[in-house]
Amino acid sequence: MATTEVTGESPKVAYVFPGQGSQFVGMGSELYQSSKAAREVFDQVDEILGSHLTEIIFEGPQEELEKTVNSQPAIMATSLACLRAMEEMHGDAQYIPAAVAGHSLGEYTSLVVSGAVDLEDGFKLVRERGRLMQEACDQRPGSMAAILGLDENTLAEVCMETGAQMANINGGGQIVISGDKLCVARALDLASIRGAKRAIPLPVSGAFHSTLMSPAQEGLCAAIDEIAIKDPEIPIIANATSAPLTTAEMVKEELRTQLCSCVRWKQSVGRMIDEGVSGFIEFGPGRVLGGLIKRINSDEVYKDRSLDIMNVADLETAKQVATAPALA
Repeated sequence: MATTEVTGESPKVAYVFPGQGSQFVGMGSELYQSSKAAREVFDQVDEILGSHLTEIIFEGPQEELEKTVNSQPAIMATSLACLRAMEEMHGDAQYIPAAVAGHSLGEYTSLVVSGAVDLEDGFKLVRERGRLMQEACDQRPGSMAAILGLDENTLAEVCMETGAQMANINGGGQIVISGDKLCVARALDLASIRGAKRAIPLPVSGAFHSTLMSPAQEGLCAAIDEIAIKDPEIPIIANATSAPLTTAEMVKEELRTQLCSCVRWKQSVGRMIDEGVSGFIEFGPGRVLGGLIKRINSDEVYKDRSLDIMNVADLETAKQVATAPALA
């Protein structure tokens, strides 16, 4: 297959992949029926994991799909199926993005797309990540909440005073906090006093991206050491640091710390914009990341940048993106 690299005056496009919470029963089913490339991804995940995950993805029940051990590989499979379907429709030339990035779980999808991890190891690692996270939630229950309209420095002070932690800096005035249930409850009250527009508890089973996930991180490090990780063929913009990951060792270090570290999505998107990315394509269920990127684009620093933000979630959007000028 011929490849077309991003060079010269070509627009720089980044591929981004969503995290846990975007799942819904039936996602990807239309692509499974219509795209050979997408169908191969779903068939491979069932074979690799030795399960009927695709049946849960397409038919539910919802409570089974929402189990962390199922939802994480399910979202990854759907995201990859969306990408492969778009590539299949695009034709002979394979477009190579300037960068890839994913939000939390989505970072693992970006590992596969970048060539840092092969498909089999990627799915096995994500399933193990989901299992370990669920165990950590059972051992050390916690909670998360979204804080809207409070600046990062003020919220950092709130977290320091209450023992909560910043888990996701999403941009557009949205920051998610995480930690012990009592600590998060205190942080919600104090954030409101300090001027937050809204403080919303999130319906999650644990304190993701906080130190309460440390039991899962220990097991995940052992799983990481068992797989082959290569230098990425495409730069991965890291969750924890927003820096490009260009070597296998950099990827390993990111994976060793990501689960207990804050996802700096605002900084990651800003990094890509600063390096000339003018288009973002979100592959997978929902449009969460596209919405966040639009909010980041409206921030004072980036409001004069013109961005193309697209989404591939089904057959129609795959066709639209495959023929978009950005991929010409």
